[in-house]
Amino acid sequence: MQTGVYSAQKKDGTVYYRANITYQTKHISLGSFSSEEDAHSAYLEACNLLENEAVTLFNIHSQIRHLSFDKAVCLLNFRDNHLYFHNPIYLRKGYFSYFLSDDMELKFDIDDLFYYAGHRIQKRQGHLFVSDYGMQYSILSRYGIKPYAVTGRDYLFFNGDTHDFRYSNILNINRYHGVFSYEKNGSTHYKVFIHINGNYKIGSYASEASAAVAYNKAADLAKACGVTKQFPENYVDTLDPSEYADLYTHVKISKKYTKNVSNKTVLKKILRGIATCKTKKNPP
Repeated sequence: MQTGVYSAQKKDGTVYYRANITYQTKHISLGSFSSEEDAHSAYLEACNLLENEAVTLFNIHSQIRHLSFDKAVCLLNFRDNHLYFHNPIYLRKGYFSYFLSDDMELKFDIDDLFYYAGHRIQKRQGHLFVSDYGMQYSILSRYGIKPYAVTGRDYLFFNGDTHDFRYSNILNINRYHGVFSYEKNGSTHYKVFIHINGNYKIGSYASEASAAVAYNKAADLAKACGVTKQFPENYVDTLDPSEYADLYTHVKISKKYTKNVSNKTVLKKILRGIATCKTKKNPP
């Protein structure tokens, strides 16, 4: 067997070949291959990456044919920064790059290094997420950004780079459920909507905290009147319990909404609408 190559068998008896390399006393798996020649070629490519400092992230593509791009990034980072990660991470000065693919480089603060060292980022239908305890979480949730948030409306990238996830580059505009900011006479105000078989306007507010609490109050009223929909709750961390209770008591919500959701005839229509939507989404 050639250097750096080991044979193995699948459950069905098929023979395959694994490539491995040891660098600075660390044993590193390079992947599995269908032939001994391919596995050995991957080993030789890894040797070249680790020993030849002329190989960098800029010219790495010309240096690998059998070794995966992810593994090549891991090896270059180990060579240059003396830390080995199983995910395609390369340490920079003050931040790190996570290569989702050979043409997509994501940037993160060093504070997030060990989180992403242990969580592989995936992309599906334009959304970036990680798996944790059997659940999928959008990476935007680490910034308090809601799953259905829209770039430019709910959050912004200051430098225009939508792959730069450093905290200083992200502005979370609309942090709370049902709350949307807008400018009026040079000041920021907040509109609140709640969705119950259509959007209902709850009101406009001068402070974000008032708007968030108004949404909670509107959701509580809907549940009290028989609406069984599960509404998300806004957690306003700028208020202590007594401040929250006082604001909840005094914040005003739309009289039209209150009347509609409390009116039995209107409520029946709302509930029928919800039931119809659920039937369409979950046909028998």
